[in-house]
Amino acid sequence: MTNFHIHFGTEVADALRAGRPIVALESTIVSHGLPRPGNLLVARQIEQAVRDAGAIPATIGMVAGELIVGLDDAQLTRLATVDGVSKLSVRDLAVAAATGADGATTVAATSAVAAAAGIGVFATGGLGGVHREAAQTFDESADLVTLARTPIAVVCAGVKSILDVGATLERLETLGVSVVGYRTRRFPGFYLTDAGFDLDWSVESPEQVADVLVARERQGVHQGGLIVANPLPVDQQLDPALHDRTLAEGLAMLAAREGVTGKAVTPFLLAHFHSATEGASLAVNVRIILRNADLAARIAVAAAARRTESPA
Repeated sequence: MTNFHIHFGTEVADALRAGRPIVALESTIVSHGLPRPGNLLVARQIEQAVRDAGAIPATIGMVAGELIVGLDDAQLTRLATVDGVSKLSVRDLAVAAATGADGATTVAATSAVAAAAGIGVFATGGLGGVHREAAQTFDESADLVTLARTPIAVVCAGVKSILDVGATLERLETLGVSVVGYRTRRFPGFYLTDAGFDLDWSVESPEQVADVLVARERQGVHQGGLIVANPLPVDQQLDPALHDRTLAEGLAMLAAREGVTGKAVTPFLLAHFHSATEGASLAVNVRIILRNADLAARIAVAAAARRTESPA
């Protein structure tokens, strides 16, 4: 019988034992979110951004049925370059392991695995959320309900602007997921600095985020996630007029294609953005994840320091 336990990369295992800061990273952005061959280079840059800010990167994925926290470079290369890599949410992990699949973990799966492994901070690009016309389709990302029951801090640039941002924020509130803006009271829209919605809370430093995490742990009341919404600076966002035009075109194309539904919608629209903006949206996507990796690492460093300086 195959060993179905979570496997740890050597560096991550050592860091967990020593209490050093670690940042979880998803692998779906490598296998499904970025085009080849640049996806592997960006994956390495993301890990390096975490290292440069003082933490250990733990990219999570599945190779031949083994669920791994801390992919090595050969494993990362495999998920970035081979065909047939499955996109794994939480519900898929056991089935994929039993069938010996290669798989890349989504935000939901990465959050759940990281928390199970004892890692408290996760960096991604943008969350999934409530899809447009969800009142008819019931199409909602598993990211939301997973974060409702997973005590992890997720640094992201809000939710992708191709989604129903307002409905997503309402669902996060209903599910009890904490949302704070990083040096902002406005919720970002992935490509856009401001998605048009206010936030109740903001934090000003990695240390303040670490204090939130310590407070949650000490109180022992809230078991859900913390979303740290980290917007791009205005001068680094996608041009809003280009964004709105491209989104309208993509939605029109989507309406004309009956076979593109469910989890195929987001990759379809993102691919349209990359093509229609002649790579501008891809450059923004990369800026987003690198900035989030840096901030997540600084939060992980601050959280590790808080654990050593304050008693349980």
